[in-house]
Amino acid sequence: MNVKLLDLRGQYSKLKEEIRPVIDEVCDNQDFILGARVEKFEKNLATYCGTKHAIGVSSGTDALLCSLMVLGIGPGDEVICPPFTFFATAGCIARTGAKPVFVDIDPQTFNIDPSKIEKAITPNTKAIVPVHLFGQCADMDAINAIAQKHGLKVIEDAAQAIGAKYKGKRACSLGFAGCLSFYPTKNLGAFGDAGAICTDDDEFAEKCRKARVHGSGHTYYHDFVGGMFRLSALQAAVLDIKLRYLESWHEGRRRNAEIYNKAFAGTRIKAPYIAEGNWSVYNQYCVLVDNRDEVKKKLAERGVGSAIYYPLSLHEQKCFEYLGYRKGDFPASEEACTRILALPIYAELTEEEVNYVARTLVEIAGYGTAATQSCWAFGKADTNRQF
Repeated sequence: MNVKLLDLRGQYSKLKEEIRPVIDEVCDNQDFILGARVEKFEKNLATYCGTKHAIGVSSGTDALLCSLMVLGIGPGDEVICPPFTFFATAGCIARTGAKPVFVDIDPQTFNIDPSKIEKAITPNTKAIVPVHLFGQCADMDAINAIAQKHGLKVIEDAAQAIGAKYKGKRACSLGFAGCLSFYPTKNLGAFGDAGAICTDDDEFAEKCRKARVHGSGHTYYHDFVGGMFRLSALQAAVLDIKLRYLESWHEGRRRNAEIYNKAFAGTRIKAPYIAEGNWSVYNQYCVLVDNRDEVKKKLAERGVGSAIYYPLSLHEQKCFEYLGYRKGDFPASEEACTRILALPIYAELTEEEVNYVARTLVEIAGYGTAATQSCWAFGKADTNRQF
């Protein structure tokens, strides 16, 4: 059996008859940039996320960059973020001229460890960018309390977490603003690059709308220097249709995650830890294994796709050498980089495929107990069995 890490064709085949007509409509109208389609999607997205505003932009990276620019963050400023994340989190901070200040992660959730944040705050600190990694929200109560104490803005990097809940509230409604990515691999994926900024702050929202069009809002009179961060009408049209199905896709991912969780119980494979009060949307299902690179290679030989998120902590990246960090500065992040492995989790997977992936990983890694191994007698996990 071959199980890809991600296969978008299954999702598209089910929505093709809905999506193609709206694409044709946009093409017939020749109205490609911003406009009514974008405004409609923004309204529906804000409602979904539980925020007053949603501002469509060109990518998740540009959502972060635009937010930081609008907040006036620049040279001489510092912004706190984790070193275990996609590059854009710290890269956007650096692009403003500000200094990324790394704080290690909680080794269980992979999200920033709030207990270490205050030690990293200086008079130059202007904001905290917690990342809701792999679809689970960071500990926002603790982070917001620290931010309020020190007068800092909290910008949620929710690129992997649209729809995730923290104590009943959605990602992007937990801080001053939240940034989303609609890259095709995300739970809500566009047909290319797209993103959004969500916030309850009227002034910030209006400035973001201007910033995405060079600080002008399409008037040719520029109040400030922004960027070209516009969302296309084609992407908005596709996303607006997909948004209707997002909750069912979350449930599919959560169902697959539960199969994995039960299959890996009683083994030395460490399944994702979901903190109390969190409702994860499992953008990625990442386990920790020993001999990770060898395990990944053997999975591929058995037809199972997997990926490494992430192979190198940001503080060890060549482009951030100037920050002065050294190996050993962030041990939790560094260890995760050597052991983490993402498995297929998308909603269109069949139960048979999920069970095949789980069984194959247990067999290859050699971590299963006798009880674990015996549950695969008919090629399928007994999900009621206690290990």
